[in-house]
Amino acid sequence: MESRIEVLSTVRVENSSDLYKIVDSLNRTLKKQDLMFGLALDEEDQSKAVFTIYRT
Repeated sequence: MESRIEVLSTVRVENSSDLYKIVDSLNRTLKKQDLMFGLALDEEDQSKAVFTIYRT
């Protein structure tokens, strides 16, 4: 059984200490719709966060 993850969208936003709460809520709410959300610090600018939407 092959598992493929497709990147649907990526956006860079201002980093905030509460962003992870939004990502966690989206992951819990929409995982049954085969969607997954990620959040990481931008490697080049630590004041930015990279938000990514995936289809699983």
